[in-house]
Amino acid sequence: MLRVVDTRGSEAQVARVFVAALADGALIEYAEAIQPPLPREQKWVLIVSTLRGCPVACPICDAGGDYRGKLSADEIWAQIEDLVRRRHPDLKVPVPKFKIQFARMGDPAVNDAVLEVLRFLPLRLRAPGLLPSISTIAPAGRDAFFDDLLALKQELYPGGRFQMQFSLHSTCQEARRRLVPTRTWTFAQMAAYGRRFFAPGDRKLTLNFAPALGFPLAPSQLLEHFDPAIFTVKLTPINPTAAATRAGLVGLLDPADPAACEALAQSFRAVGYDTILSIGDLSENQIGSNCGMLARVLEHEA
Repeated sequence: MLRVVDTRGSEAQVARVFVAALADGALIEYAEAIQPPLPREQKWVLIVSTLRGCPVACPICDAGGDYRGKLSADEIWAQIEDLVRRRHPDLKVPVPKFKIQFARMGDPAVNDAVLEVLRFLPLRLRAPGLLPSISTIAPAGRDAFFDDLLALKQELYPGGRFQMQFSLHSTCQEARRRLVPTRTWTFAQMAAYGRRFFAPGDRKLTLNFAPALGFPLAPSQLLEHFDPAIFTVKLTPINPTAAATRAGLVGLLDPADPAACEALAQSFRAVGYDTILSIGDLSENQIGSNCGMLARVLEHEA
């Protein structure tokens, strides 16, 4: 189903990235990570691809370009199975927090096979701590996918066992189009879906921002659409991808200036949002464990 052609990172590091060639020669990548100070035995994160490349060339992400289509459910499962069997050959995962993020290469909402995988995951894995996570730009025209996802969450992953994330990057919808250059749901549509999606006991839906200099970031503007009782905010630095360098993007979050990062997080907390400051480990940049980085390097070398 897939053949691993390169690996970066090690057992001692926070992340390992695997690049695999599919039967048609397309390269995809998937990763495993931990989140210090928690050890792998307490929290383990898998990040898998859902598309061969991505049709949306967001200027902060190296996964865009050279889009070759959607991965099948079997190809998505093959990534998960490979990562799990390396540590748990019997597919029993006793980790209390076992997150599978459909957020590596490609937007998962573009691919209906993601729904198929979500449906059979609890049958193939014996993992009481399983927590699937969807990160999406909310592409327009995919209402049926989101309706089916809601039904799946209610049936198989209720009570806080699912994580839903919208990637916004700016609080201005017009400016966001420059960072997400395709048709997407409006903020009002995302907010309406969030109200349907959220139920008592669920995790709040996440609004993710990798903010860039020159793009509006006004926390109070979010209140027009997004209820802090339903949505939480996550702030992440712009990864040092080749795409971001070409676009000349300068991140507002500088990991070398934790005080300024905390001040930005406080500005969202001040208007009522639970806010996560997700800086991560800088060694991930050397590993190449940010979306699409390693696969693109190998393609260019080839």
